Amino acid sequence: MAAAADVFRAAAVRDDVLQATRASQHRSGLASVVFVDLMTVAVVLFLVWLARSRRNARELSPRAPLPGAVWTVGAWFVPGVNFVVPRRFVLDIGRASSLAWRENRDTTLVNLWWAAWVAHALVLMLANRTDPGSMPLLVVAEALMITAAVLLVLVIERVTTLQSFALGDTVRVARLGQV
Repeated sequence: MAAAADVFRAAAVRDDVLQATRASQHRSGLASVVFVDLMTVAVVLFLVWLARSRRNARELSPRAPLPGAVWTVGAWFVPGVNFVVPRRFVLDIGRASSLAWRENRDTTLVNLWWAAWVAHALVLMLANRTDPGSMPLLVVAEALMITAAVLLVLVIERVTTLQSFALGDTVRVARLGQV
């Protein structure tokens, strides 16, 4: 929903940049508030999922090289680091979650999500510095954000499915051992 709201926000901001009126300022302001609110909720939910997934991965593979709990979330907020490290963390969590992690398919899925996300950020920076009203840059940035959002849903589903299956097996084995 945040990605869809960003499309409306970007169009409203572009209209305001090209032809500023009271109405265009109101529309761009309202669309920006809705986007920021939805994006904040999405980011918080994603970071909660990521922290839980890291904890689950640690339980499933105690010796796996996983980041610390604070660093798993904190890396997203360190400039420069946030363009490289979080991708590796998601890959590490996926690998530690299950032996069913398919290196080619699952790693490619994470890499595609990450490439779309980083490309989106770079195109936005380029657009803001060179031509804030550029329709081609706006379309590319929004297409990349929607692509990244869809791919992230697939990444979350894959890791969650692997962990659910692995944790379900762990619980059944533990119960059998207690009998």
